Order: sequence, then C-alpha cells, then structure tokens
Amino acid sequence: MLKVSIITVALNSELYIEDSIKSVVSQNYKNIEYIIIDGKSTDSTLQIMEKYKKYINILISEPDKGIFDAMNKGINNTTGDIIAILNSDDYYTDNSVISTVVNEFENYNTDSIFGNISIIDPITNKIRRKWRNNKYKRKNFRKGWHPAHPAFFVKKEIYNKLGTFNLKYKIAADYELMLRFLYKNKITSKMIEQKTPLVIMRAGGNSNASIKSIIKSNLEARQSWIDNKLTPPLFLILGKISYKIKQLRVL
Repeated sequence: MLKVSIITVALNSELYIEDSIKSVVSQNYKNIEYIIIDGKSTDSTLQIMEKYKKYINILISEPDKGIFDAMNKGINNTTGDIIAILNSDDYYTDNSVISTVVNEFENYNTDSIFGNISIIDPITNKIRRKWRNNKYKRKNFRKGWHPAHPAFFVKKEIYNKLGTFNLKYKIAADYELMLRFLYKNKITSKMIEQKTPLVIMRAGGNSNASIKSIIKSNLEARQSWIDNKLTPPLFLILGKISYKIKQLRVL
C-alpha cells in the first residue's frame, strides 16, 4: 500500500488553515503521513493545529526563508512513496482525492500525476475560474503549458534524484521544478481524466499578487530555462499567458 506524504506550509494562516487540515484528515485513504511546516506564526494558527495534533505526524514551527524553503523542509522530512503539497489556503475537494491519485499511480507506470483545480474568491468562496489541464505532452512546455502545482503529485524517488525547490527563485520555483522534472529530465506524467477539480485554491497566490509579481514570475520562468541549460522559447511569456487564458476558464 503506497504511503502518501502531504505537506502543508503555513504562516499566520488562521483564516484558512482549518479548511486545509480538515480536507486532509477526512481523506478515506488511510496510509497518509501529514507534515505541517509553520514559519513561526504569531496569530492563532498553532492553536488551530493543536486541535488536530493526533492527525499531524510532523509539525515544525520555526522561521524560514520563504514558502519554498518551507516546502523543502517538508520534503526532506517525508517518508512516503508519493509527495503532495497543499498550501494552507487550499483544500482538497472531497475525501476521495488521495484515493483517486493513488489509484492512478498503481494502475499506470508513471512518475507523477496531475489534475484540475478551481480558484475561488477568498471572500465570497465563489468559483472565479477553473484550471483545465490537457493530456500530458512534453513539447507543450515550450508553448507555455505546465500543470497546476497544487494538484501535482510526484514520487519521492524523483525528488531524491532530481532535487527540491531552487530557492534562487522567489516566485517561480514551482515552475522551475516542474520544468526540471518534466521537460529537462523527462519524467513520466499522467493527467487524471476527470473534469471535477482535485484542489480548491484561493485567489491571490504568491505569483499573482500584483502586476509586479506577475512580471517577476515570468522573468524567473524564462531564467529557469537558461539555468537548466535549455534554450527558452522565443515567445515563452506570451505562450504562458495564452495557455493560462485557455486553462483558466472564466465562469
């Protein structure tokens, strides 16, 4: 029975962390290792976590160098076969998400699995957009495609072999990691072929906080090709915008 390590990173996340935790502890798949990395929160985040301490295998609360450093701490503490990363303001859509993901890993010889997400308004909780993925084609990375990271599940052995998040990238480290895994090193991947999302993500994430952040994210994405000794596509940024428009469908 495959063991799934789920990592949640948090910092002053009292508004939403309980939704994330509940969505993990309610999963009907039982071989789950739950790890929370907290950046030394000063609000009620730790008190909320305390309510669920019997479900949390590892809790680390200490200052870090940012969200990707926290994720790396989580990865380095995992003992599972599959790694999932669920941010503190995101949550799984139902209690069978992890069962569905494990079933795909068991039925297909693949290194990674990805699925769809929905993005909701943090105030109204109404769905703003739906991220619809396409079947995996490595060449689409050159057109601007990439999976939605909150619904990207990877075997631990891949992290062991290819490394974790590169802290050089403050915003696009998730893009760089997926580029390094999927495009450069050609790990195998499969899309979960269901329209319903695996993860609900609240709008306003690290890479979409402002125009300045969006520009920086795209510049970091381009630089990640160069740092991986890959030739960046001529119209990479335009391609990323175009694919995002296709994937993020306005309701």
